Amino acid sequence: MDNLVANNTVDITPENFQQVILTDSQEKVVLIDFWAEWSEECKSVSPVLAKIASEYGDALILARVDCDAQQEVAAQFGIRSLPTVMVVKDGQPVDGFAGVQPEAQIRELLEKHLPKPEDALLAKAGEAIYEGDYAAAFPHAKQAYELNQENINAKYMYIDCLVENGSVETAKALLDTIKLVDQDSRYQTMVGKIELAEKAADTPEIQELTAQVEANPDNLELKVELAVQLQQAHKSAEALSLLFSVLSKDLHFGDAKKLMLDMINAMPDGDSLKSEYRRKVYSLLY
Repeated sequence: MDNLVANNTVDITPENFQQVILTDSQEKVVLIDFWAEWSEECKSVSPVLAKIASEYGDALILARVDCDAQQEVAAQFGIRSLPTVMVVKDGQPVDGFAGVQPEAQIRELLEKHLPKPEDALLAKAGEAIYEGDYAAAFPHAKQAYELNQENINAKYMYIDCLVENGSVETAKALLDTIKLVDQDSRYQTMVGKIELAEKAADTPEIQELTAQVEANPDNLELKVELAVQLQQAHKSAEALSLLFSVLSKDLHFGDAKKLMLDMINAMPDGDSLKSEYRRKVYSLLY
């Protein structure tokens, strides 16, 4: 069995029992492998557990109990047959199985209790949102959503960041993909946020400037004014599109270039609009 020992594997004794099972399980998932040298079935299960444990590193501890050498520990858990495997969190057994199980089933059982790859990103995004910094939250929320598009928390947080950072149409399209079963209070909140953003983008000033631009398509000054209004109303895509049309006609028109670069730089990292328009501006400059 010695060749199974990895950094996150420990042999349980009465001396370290409290530290691993009661204390360490507050921070990590503890997977207990009750085994004995004489059990052939243990010899097929233990290597699978060791392999899985080696993949989870810091999130998991594989605690092995040699039931011959540690009969007292095995008795505390009421072990009746080998192999027996238990999942312990916060000092309590929360799951487990007895006998031989296929690797896929063991993984499925563990995944319910282990942190998901996107969880750390969502925590970072949540901290930034709590501080009101949606631009800082955006790349974390986007990456979390891309890692697992089925994670409803990631989807809601990404939609929230999209709205707050001016990508209202993208947010709306993503909100439309949320199934009825997942439409909780956050869904109504996002519907309300999107409606407010759309109303903000439909001010009398914007309506009037839009009409003037349509009537005078060659008036670059009007287009710049409308772009500024649209940006203030969180309609980044439309604002950038207008400014780009101005710069395509006249690269040195007024403050258009500075305005556009400022808008691009103010956008959150990871926003596809940011990289798209950065490329477009550079294509005009060089």
